[in-house]
Amino acid sequence: MKQEKITRFIKPEDADRKWYLVDARDKVLGRLASEIAKVIRGKNKPAFTPNFDTGDFVVVINASHIKVTGKREFLKTYSHHSGYPGGLKTKSFEEIMAKKPEFIIENAVKGMLPKNRLGNKLIKKLKVYAGETHPHAAQKPEPLKILEK
Repeated sequence: MKQEKITRFIKPEDADRKWYLVDARDKVLGRLASEIAKVIRGKNKPAFTPNFDTGDFVVVINASHIKVTGKREFLKTYSHHSGYPGGLKTKSFEEIMAKKPEFIIENAVKGMLPKNRLGNKLIKKLKVYAGETHPHAAQKPEPLKILEK
């Protein structure tokens, strides 16, 4: 008798959504962002379906205390283009960290998600705050352990 392997697909409405709380204080940016992207995508669940949103919500606090390794703090730049000739705008890591530290984590996680409609939907499940407080206490987020290497 031949055993058939069956791929199980879970529907988005059947997915069990949880809320997780991550403290970014003294965490390395890339390692933190990759773990958050896995949780948002749902890759940490046994019922992962690549073409559906089966992931969880993630609330990140203390974004202003994130770390980067090496000389990235001085050399890393973020750029965007307005679409007009000569419209390239560039800002350094230090400038963005001073004005809007939430953008750094959002941008890093967004770069690790799919570049399609699913990725646009998934990035909305990330909530980043510069300080200790957040308005998602009613969802009772569980602390998510991010291992440091």
